[in-house]
Amino acid sequence: MPQNNALLTPLDVETLTTQFTAIKPPMSSNEALIEASRCLFCHDAPCTIACPSDIDIPMFIRQIASQNTQGAAKTIFTQNILGKSCATVCPTEVLCEGSCVYHGLNEKPIDIGRLQGYATDFAIEHNIRFFKAGQSTGKKVAVIGGGPAGLSCAHELTRLGHAVVVFEGSPAAGGLNRYGVAPYKFSNADVEREVDYVSEIGFEIRTGTRVLTERSSESNATQPLLSELESKFDALFLSIGLGQSHRPGIPGEQLPEVQGAAEFIYQLREQNIRVPVGRRVVVVGAGNTAIDAAVECAKLGAEVTVIYRRRPEDQSAYGFEVDHAKLAGVNFLYLTSPVEIVGEQHVEGLRCVHNEVSSTTTPDANLFSSPPGKVDIQPIANSEFILPCDMVIFATGQEKMVDFYSQIPGLKLERGKVDVNAQFQTGNPKYFAGGDCVNGGKEVVNAVAHGRDAARGIDQFLMGGA
Repeated sequence: MPQNNALLTPLDVETLTTQFTAIKPPMSSNEALIEASRCLFCHDAPCTIACPSDIDIPMFIRQIASQNTQGAAKTIFTQNILGKSCATVCPTEVLCEGSCVYHGLNEKPIDIGRLQGYATDFAIEHNIRFFKAGQSTGKKVAVIGGGPAGLSCAHELTRLGHAVVVFEGSPAAGGLNRYGVAPYKFSNADVEREVDYVSEIGFEIRTGTRVLTERSSESNATQPLLSELESKFDALFLSIGLGQSHRPGIPGEQLPEVQGAAEFIYQLREQNIRVPVGRRVVVVGAGNTAIDAAVECAKLGAEVTVIYRRRPEDQSAYGFEVDHAKLAGVNFLYLTSPVEIVGEQHVEGLRCVHNEVSSTTTPDANLFSSPPGKVDIQPIANSEFILPCDMVIFATGQEKMVDFYSQIPGLKLERGKVDVNAQFQTGNPKYFAGGDCVNGGKEVVNAVAHGRDAARGIDQFLMGGA
């Protein structure tokens, strides 16, 4: 990023460490025992029903309460091998904890996420392993993408006896956990420990190895072609996630201090938080990624404003995430859309327009048209204003990898997402898929569940059961 005197220099290591302290600190043994003893161990527990990876939550909490922490970890990892990260990065407040029966009693719900973190940390720190590679089937599977879905799939396939190679284009494996989650939720060191723990079952991870659909003059021998993998492997699992951040196409987007939220968080993680930010930052969008980017900028010392074209009740960010952002000092402007980024060499401001709820649609699909289930809005005439800022971050969704998928014969897409059957098999029988490329971008726990279940589908396919 070119020099801009309006940018803040990176904070010193001590301040960064303080600012980015984990928002879900680990529990002590006494804390875990006391919290576990509160659980009512419900029959047909709503917390388990709400868990996308089907962890038997009352069981592992009962095991913690009886001081069988190792058993609790096994219960978690049997269903979710990335249970450590899911305990922290997933929105337990609206999933398992959000379904806790204590809500109906006007009591604080069980702190399921931190209890899960307590048990999984115990197993990882003591190098306690519950699974080993199965007897070799002679079959080989290529996993394209080393994120939560890919790692989960690779682990389960290895348990089933298949030889697995994970191809990851980034310098490190971990996917969303490594490059897309706010560091105050899950640190790089946490990701590395989890990846090591999961992969030590015996599958290979090749980082910095981006799979290509065709060779170019800029590619090298370490970048395999998809066709080469098809000839060398018996099945392939696609878990490449989403692409670059979407931009609305307004003037000024070419200025150097304009970034996509996904790219900003990637840079933040890759440089271990040592990045400059604007003194005044505007984040466009009100999803959970937007909130992560806004809070990160605030923690780095910026004055941050989130603008969203709709009403507060329309935003997709979880309420507890928005509350966390407000506590961090982030400001919110609703019914506000960006029109132009102001500045010649560097960002100087964001021209915006106020919106109002309307019963009629407008012709501007980029800025004002409504997705299904949301009210229509329209700009208010003569309401434009300039919001002074030094940096603009767009968090308005990510592009889908349609160009990549279109090169795979037989693969079918639905609105840019890979279409799969109940076994996560695509229209091309040799290809399976899971995670964000199938669901369009949900939680880490959803991706883990996809990877686990897809591995079982792949096993059926390879062993003649499908």
